[in-house]
Amino acid sequence: MQLELNSELKKYFGFDTFKGNQEAIIRNIIDGKDTFVLMPTGGGKSLCYQLPALIQDGTAIVISPLIALMKNQVDALRGYSEENGVAHFLNSSLNKNAIAKVKEDVLAGKTKLLYVAPESLTKDENIAFLKQVKISFYAVDEAHCISEWGHDFRPEYRRIRPIINEIGEAPLIALTATATPKVQHDIQKNLGMLDAQVFKSSFNRPNLYYEIRPKVNATKEIIKIVKNNIGKSAIIYCLSRKKVEELAETLVVNGIKALPYHAGLDAATRAENQDKFLLEEVDVICATIAFGMGIDKPDVRLVIHYDIPKSLEGYYQETGRAGRDGGEGRCIAFYSYKDILKLEKFMQGKPLAEQEIGKQLISETIAYAESSDCRRRSLLNYFGEEYTQPNCGACDNCLNPKERFDAKDAVLLLIEIVREFNNKFKSEYIVDFVCGNKTNDIKSYRHHEHELFGKGFEHDERYWMSVIRQAIISGIFGKDIENYGLLKLGKNADEFENNPTELMYTLDREYNEGDDENNIAATPSALDDTLFKMLQGLCKETGKKLSLPPYVIFTDPSLEAMATYYPVSMEELQNIPGVGAGKAAKYGQKFIELIAKYVEENEIDRPFEMVVKTIPNKSKNKVAIIQGIDRKVALDDLANSKGLEMEELIKEMESIVYSGTRLNIDYYINDIMDEDHRDDILDYFKEAESDDIKAALDELGEDEYSEEEVRLVRIKFISDVAN
Repeated sequence: MQLELNSELKKYFGFDTFKGNQEAIIRNIIDGKDTFVLMPTGGGKSLCYQLPALIQDGTAIVISPLIALMKNQVDALRGYSEENGVAHFLNSSLNKNAIAKVKEDVLAGKTKLLYVAPESLTKDENIAFLKQVKISFYAVDEAHCISEWGHDFRPEYRRIRPIINEIGEAPLIALTATATPKVQHDIQKNLGMLDAQVFKSSFNRPNLYYEIRPKVNATKEIIKIVKNNIGKSAIIYCLSRKKVEELAETLVVNGIKALPYHAGLDAATRAENQDKFLLEEVDVICATIAFGMGIDKPDVRLVIHYDIPKSLEGYYQETGRAGRDGGEGRCIAFYSYKDILKLEKFMQGKPLAEQEIGKQLISETIAYAESSDCRRRSLLNYFGEEYTQPNCGACDNCLNPKERFDAKDAVLLLIEIVREFNNKFKSEYIVDFVCGNKTNDIKSYRHHEHELFGKGFEHDERYWMSVIRQAIISGIFGKDIENYGLLKLGKNADEFENNPTELMYTLDREYNEGDDENNIAATPSALDDTLFKMLQGLCKETGKKLSLPPYVIFTDPSLEAMATYYPVSMEELQNIPGVGAGKAAKYGQKFIELIAKYVEENEIDRPFEMVVKTIPNKSKNKVAIIQGIDRKVALDDLANSKGLEMEELIKEMESIVYSGTRLNIDYYINDIMDEDHRDDILDYFKEAESDDIKAALDELGEDEYSEEEVRLVRIKFISDVAN
């Protein structure tokens, strides 16, 4: 049998030897036993069911969640065989003639693997058809979809076992590239395979490099990363379809071959974009998590997360697309706490139990992102695997370690508190308690009267949360996942308490509040102070000639950006925050001439960032606002029709006029404001050195003039004199 299995492997796939547990898994399936496979992406999961299907009698039914995955694998299998009918898929993308051909090949015994989506499996006509087929075994791929605790839960996966029972029982193999111990148990229980033999490969991917970066100017950073890796395949994950489209467009205008991929595209476009990526006609795919599961491209060198994923399992699955051939794989994620707030907002309205699960998964992601501990150790610990190396040498935290401190006394205090409370509270509660925060929860239990309350007040919440996270990795604490993540004493707690030793931990990293790439104020202070002062002088000179305040020409944040990125063409000038096409055309020529001369005289090597081009703002709101104002729609009605607060509408209007587009809102101002009142505000802005609203209110008097009035008149003023 040994020789026979190796020769079959060579015959069908061209390999001389099996990887890892593959051979043992295949023998288990051939022996007719239920089999559970945990194997990371790139470990050769698919071969575990493909080879036994090819060499056994009958047809293997492979239940798979994605049409893209099916097409990819069927194409590959047909490449190994002379018979095109050796593999088929049955899903909603096929027409009646194609379905008839599939069924004909299966019944004729030509088809060894039939890929079926779970939705297709439950259709009565397909159940009736499959009852006629000799089934060698069932394979449930991406089995984590069964579990509500998994990163990609799909309710239809819960129905697989009853359908199998109806069609006819056969051995079952379940496979996943990512599952925590909780998810593993959930899968086995739901599929009725608690007695299955479990084959678990290490989740460690030594060739992958993990890094978390603060989400500041993320688009520019991504362009820089991709341009430094020209010709290498990259996947960039975003949470929203809108961001996928925007980012793909921005990459294209910056000379990068990129395409979008998300569920909102029609099936033909998705398939075409996927094929172009596989055939290397494009280097980059910008995608939602709909892309990548089962895509057999071994040489993806970069996996970038523009948005942090909502679970560590999702993150592991997606980063697992990198370096599947064992070669280089860089995994870079951009993190901002604002993104976490967005993820939490997405969960509103869902059932309470689902919200609780979602919150816990997000909290694990926060812990990973903010931790200063080895990324590899954190990930492997999450999947129930120990990593004992002190430094992995392939993550940002190990390559740039933070200062360490002895957490022995802190951990002993936490053990005492957790034991006192009998493992009944979450980490957040314990942190509030040890810091002495009198929250409503703590007062409701009267724990603010407890002798240990506030014992750790000298350190902040960040410190204590960091200690807890690292103590979990050390096995001193654990999380009771069955009870929504209650903090409990771990297997090493007693030993440590009885024999305390030095515990060297690191403080979590701090990330600033994130990306605001469309905000003028987010522009960095000028790198070149000499040029900045020259540009300010030109602004004043231009304003004086035109009898305009200097800020009407260009605001200081725009000048700072010019003194940082040195734009020397109209195209480059329009990429500066707050400079639209109209403003550039009206005032820009002298500014780019001054900058070009300065660059030449001082032999300045202009920064790479200047080549980053932006795509035109296609905001539907902006277009609708301009059209509404052209039709003289009252601004409060316009805001209501777009589902905006008045504050949000004014912000959009300011963005429009500061970029050089004229808005005539006289009809509205004249309707709501006394003429003298309006003229007082206009006179102020004609003389003012700055367009700052606070300064205007201080000068005009907040009792007499509202902020809304002042901002509306400022919009009129900028429109009238600058645009």
